[in-house]
Amino acid sequence: MLVLLPPSESKATRARGAALRPGTLSWPSLAPQRARVAEALAAVSARPDAAQVLGVSPNLTEEVARNTRLLTAPTLPARDLYTGVLYDALDLAWLDAAASRRASRRLVVVSALYGAVRMTDRLAPYRLSMAVNLPGVGPLSTAWRPHLEEVLPSAVGRGLVVDCRSSTYAAAWVPQGALAHRWVTVQVPGATHMAKHTRGLVARALCRVADDPRRPEALVDLLASQGFDAELHPPARAGRPWVLDVQPA
Repeated sequence: MLVLLPPSESKATRARGAALRPGTLSWPSLAPQRARVAEALAAVSARPDAAQVLGVSPNLTEEVARNTRLLTAPTLPARDLYTGVLYDALDLAWLDAAASRRASRRLVVVSALYGAVRMTDRLAPYRLSMAVNLPGVGPLSTAWRPHLEEVLPSAVGRGLVVDCRSSTYAAAWVPQGALAHRWVTVQVPGATHMAKHTRGLVARALCRVADDPRRPEALVDLLASQGFDAELHPPARAGRPWVLDVQPA
C-alpha cells in the first residue's frame, strides 16, 4: 500500500543541523530533476518579484529567502518538517514502533521541490507550491509527471494507492493502466474545513494496522474497523480513481 500525502505550506525549521545530502533521499533517480527545480527556485526567490511569481503573500519574506539557502540550511526529517492540520492529525511522533516502521514504508509526500519523499528523508525547509509555473522549469505538476511515473508505480507493489492529496498535487502523478484499478482517492463529504484533519486520521489509521488490502472494497472494511464511516464509489470512467467518502464515526 502507498498512501500519498500533500506537503504542508507551513514548515518547521531548525537553527542547527546537517545540510541537505541529495544522494541520501529516496528515489535517487529524481536527483537531476530535484537539482533543476532547486536551482530555478533559488534564482526566482532572489528576485524582487519573487512573492508574485511564487504566488505567496509579500509578507512571507523570510520563507521565500529560505529558498536561496536550500543546500546549506539545516535539514529535518520529512516527518518533522511538515506541519499543519493534516500532519497534526497524523501525529507520527506518537505511533508505536511497528506503526512507525509502516509509516516509513507506506507514506509518501508528493512535493513541488523534491518530487516524492518518504518520512525519513531529511529535507531543507522551502516554500513552493505545485501550482507554480516556475521560470526555467514550467508548470511544476507537468514537469514532475514523467519523473514520478518512472518511480512511484514500482513503490506500490501489489497493494492499493490511497490518495490523500489535494487536486493540485494529484495532477503531478496519475496512476495508469492496471494500477488505476487499485487507486482510491479519499474524500471528506460536506466538510471542507475538516478534510485535511480527516485525511490525516485516515493516514494514521493505515499505519497502525498490519493489514495491506489489495482491493478497494477491503479498504472500506479496514477503515470501519478503525472507527470510520466509509462509503466506496466506483470510478466515474476508465482511468479514474475509486472514491472513498470517509468520516470519523
